[in-house]
Amino acid sequence: METAERASFLLRMHYDGGAFSGWQRQPEARTVQGELERALAAVCGEPITATGSGRTDAGVHARGQAVGVRVAPRWTADRLHRAVNAHLPGDAWIADVHAMTPEFHARYSAEQRRYAYHIGTDRLAASPFRRRVEWALGRSLSVTTLQAEADALLGEHTFRAFAIANTAPATDDHRCRLDLARWEEHDGGVVFHVAANRFLHHMVRFLVGTMVEVALGRAPVGTVARLLRTDHNRDTPKPAPPHGLFLEQVTYPRTLYLSPT
Repeated sequence: METAERASFLLRMHYDGGAFSGWQRQPEARTVQGELERALAAVCGEPITATGSGRTDAGVHARGQAVGVRVAPRWTADRLHRAVNAHLPGDAWIADVHAMTPEFHARYSAEQRRYAYHIGTDRLAASPFRRRVEWALGRSLSVTTLQAEADALLGEHTFRAFAIANTAPATDDHRCRLDLARWEEHDGGVVFHVAANRFLHHMVRFLVGTMVEVALGRAPVGTVARLLRTDHNRDTPKPAPPHGLFLEQVTYPRTLYLSPT
């Protein structure tokens, strides 16, 4: 059907990424997109494409994945919300649904994406209830040192050093604008909050892994600033593990919403 004959909705998803092979649909693996599209087909009686704001890797969690769907106009936000949740597995959930204008696109309309990365630094980080959603480092980290590295990230930079090579188109300049890069202490650990107009493949995990290496004294102070001036990732420390990462929020222009948010 043409766009004019469909109703456009934004779904805000939560999921525990531990048992998913990432967001993107794969024929032989369990993915978030695959489970959501099965639920949508069950309630809508036809195949429905679920377009995510971006891909999350295997093991990465979400409390604010944004998903765009176009369905028959008989659906309201409330009815679609209840119906889809009734068909989703226990590790995925729709928090809310919003009616959107036909111009809305979950990926291309996004103004900002925000992530949080959690690290457990105390002994209790090894608990099975925490190590599923935190990097159980079990070692103290200086927030002052971490933040000094993070300060270099603010503004627009080329992030080739902090992305998997050859995963973006050859014409991609790898430039991203970071509006937030803040470390905070929390009970038993630290958390990194980061927001940008876009993120590259593994980018947040590379950033966290690099800053932790500096805080542990295994890389010199100023490593992040130095790597931002390079055009490769050959000298970049390995990325932090995926299970400490959460997609927290995706922001869109208010003009795309058909109802108040």
